[in-house]
Amino acid sequence: MAQIENKSNNINYGNSIEQGLKDLKAGKIVLVIDDPERENEGDLICAAEFATTENIMFMATHAKGLICMPIAPELAEKLNFVPMCGTENNCNEAAFTVTIDHVDTTSGISAIERSITARGVVSDYAKSDDFRRPGHMFPLIAKPGGVLERGGHTEAVVDLMKLAGLKPCGLCCEMMADDGDMMRTLELLEFAEKHGITVINIPKIIEYRKKIESEIESENDN
Repeated sequence: MAQIENKSNNINYGNSIEQGLKDLKAGKIVLVIDDPERENEGDLICAAEFATTENIMFMATHAKGLICMPIAPELAEKLNFVPMCGTENNCNEAAFTVTIDHVDTTSGISAIERSITARGVVSDYAKSDDFRRPGHMFPLIAKPGGVLERGGHTEAVVDLMKLAGLKPCGLCCEMMADDGDMMRTLELLEFAEKHGITVINIPKIIEYRKKIESEIESENDN
């Protein structure tokens, strides 16, 4: 559980990266918080492989933001998910592709049909023609270097999927407060405490990746 220290700015997140990875592999939702000096926002995330109707409903009900689908660039290229804006435009902040629905859906908007679309993306047999464009799911292409290149939720989701040994695609939904503004750190931690959700912050993912890659380099040098 995330521990909250209301009397201090020194927040103890209380959860390890390893616990978050275990939860993702088990099909659970995890809360990812970015650097307070960046957006200071949180996203509920899950693996695309476990984009169940229940997980999507939980995101839509509790997070209230836009449900997006961070995806590794190589998978987006394989499925021909092209950027929504051209190269002459500034796509640096959020690399949305043209929206999609799986061909086996009708309107594509229900939680059931968004589940079909998300899980279709990570099917071993997925191909470009399996998806209509435009649709109701919003792929976001992560930077090739992940959080080491850009410390955003998009890259965090894809990096966590890779670290968990899952397909490099997930769902994320921004956490909105009841007053219509975005939830900030203390509100996010209180939500996680209430619902028993593991919390990971992006600076810790950056540290974790650097540590792992440093260990791999050391082994290769020996």
